[in-house]
Amino acid sequence: MDLTAISNPEFLKGKSVSELTLLAYDIRQFLISSIAKTGGHLASNLGVVELTIAMHYVFDSPKDKLFFDVGHQCYTHKILTGRAGQFDTLRQYGGIAGFEKRKESEHDVWEAGHSSTALSAALGMAVARDLRNEDYYIVPVIGDGAMGSGESLEALNQIGSERRKMVIIFNDNNMSISSNVGALTRGFARLRSATSYNNLKTSMKQSLNRSDFGRVVYHGMKNVKDAFRESVIDSGIFGEFNLEYLGPVDGHNLRDLIRVLTVAKEHDRPVVVHVITQKGRGYAPCERDLKGSWHGVGPFDRDTGKPLHEIPEGYKTWSACIADTMEELAGKDERIVALTPAMMYGSALNHFFAKYPERSFDCGIAEEHTLTFAASLANSGMRPFVSVYSSFLQRAYDQINHDVCRMDLPVLIGIDRAGLVGSDGETHHGIFDIGILRPIPNLILAQPKDANEARNLLYTALKQDHPFAIRYPRGEVDCSNLEEMKEIPFTWTVETDPADPKCIVLAYGPDVLSIQNKIEVNGLPVRLINCRFFKPLDEAMIQSIAASKLPVLVYETDVKAGGLASAILEYSNDHQLKLEVKRYGIGDSFVPHGAANLLKKDEQCDLSTLYEDIAKVCEQSII
Repeated sequence: MDLTAISNPEFLKGKSVSELTLLAYDIRQFLISSIAKTGGHLASNLGVVELTIAMHYVFDSPKDKLFFDVGHQCYTHKILTGRAGQFDTLRQYGGIAGFEKRKESEHDVWEAGHSSTALSAALGMAVARDLRNEDYYIVPVIGDGAMGSGESLEALNQIGSERRKMVIIFNDNNMSISSNVGALTRGFARLRSATSYNNLKTSMKQSLNRSDFGRVVYHGMKNVKDAFRESVIDSGIFGEFNLEYLGPVDGHNLRDLIRVLTVAKEHDRPVVVHVITQKGRGYAPCERDLKGSWHGVGPFDRDTGKPLHEIPEGYKTWSACIADTMEELAGKDERIVALTPAMMYGSALNHFFAKYPERSFDCGIAEEHTLTFAASLANSGMRPFVSVYSSFLQRAYDQINHDVCRMDLPVLIGIDRAGLVGSDGETHHGIFDIGILRPIPNLILAQPKDANEARNLLYTALKQDHPFAIRYPRGEVDCSNLEEMKEIPFTWTVETDPADPKCIVLAYGPDVLSIQNKIEVNGLPVRLINCRFFKPLDEAMIQSIAASKLPVLVYETDVKAGGLASAILEYSNDHQLKLEVKRYGIGDSFVPHGAANLLKKDEQCDLSTLYEDIAKVCEQSII
């Protein structure tokens, strides 16, 4: 079938199950071929092809509200709602997003890039619908990894109390990004293996409804049915929340999916449909993957499964550089423990976990719990290292503030994926953490320019007794010439210092190396300062900069508000220092998806713009 000819899901209504099965095959082949070229979330989307088809077959979008938690498994939904022809632009600058986007389609009714918001959103929609006396179905899809998150459990608690009509599809593949952990996972496993009461119940209803007498008998059996249900199937956590439960059902059997969703529509209260799916279904490398390697991928060779981008020799990802250093340090300090909220492989901690299993903790999708857990470990004499993506760290702000920093506990936080991350867009750019964390007392916040500085910062963090956060970007770093670790002072460093400088450039992170190379190659009269600490500020250096009376360019690629330049200007104002400062950075807006270099150019915080300004100040051209 030509998927690009699809304009809306209405065409599904007249299809037979065999035709829908062929459609599922076509969609899978399309997804594999398309994502091989653009990159994207592959395994999660391959797992929900039949489920998404069944949802659109049974329900009527956009009147009925169908949406996904987290949203990275919405590709089939996008195809069925008329966007297959745009998949060559998936996650590209100016193209369609990798998550649901309300501005893209009326069929996208909710946006999420972070886990576990769907149930709260579903309840809000249900209450609004009922208050407005409207009539439509609300159908959130939530995975088993997200179901164990605190926000999901909070929402379930109120959903069970409110008893508003909705169909919650519990997409159970025993995975979040990688394999799930925790007691709830074992409970879900018991549900998977349960004999299905609901199949028997449906068959009984169909048989008895064939006659008036049978209908009377069926409706008079409520007490018997309830007792039978309790003896035949354990509805698990859902029963405890006062929710109806249907399942488990094979998430790749369209006939069964359509049947159970049709039954679910008959309920006038919240009902959970438990669907068993296989993440990565239909593509062998994905099906074999238990590490989450195929969750989100760059372009790859479809035939071999090999990525088209390979890490250069001598380089590692920043995540691996940090994780390997912590593993090295843990070999010398038995107090060091590692924690991560469901990102063991993404944060490259898998080797640490294998080497020190008794000192390793995957906390699941529970950032808040992870940070308070770490605070208590620190309070009890351990030295916890928490690795978490910048965009996910936002969810644990109160715990960092209240539990870690207020008690001044030596928790070491690795802020992974800091800065613009590109194709995942607004929900995943790690550009807010500086402004979020800098105001919190007791916290030390830093970013290294290279691998050796990263190692030294980790070593230094473990030599003191305060909260310490180190941010580092997505991508690779040269690890070919690693030095012995040493403790470093809480100061900035001068990287280039000509005899007669015309301006001063302040920067941080790997950009320091790029700027230094440009200055040295062109012989520019520019003093470059590596501002590796956002907090504490190097006050002596700021005073020296002010005394020079030179123009100052503060180069940042994170949000300006609360960033490095803000900190410098605040200090200067409070101490009556006069500085002529030009700020670079991201303005007061959410940055869309796209290649990082294009996004920076849009925000006028790309290196080319900086070099043009340096050339004007220095009155000379730059190669």
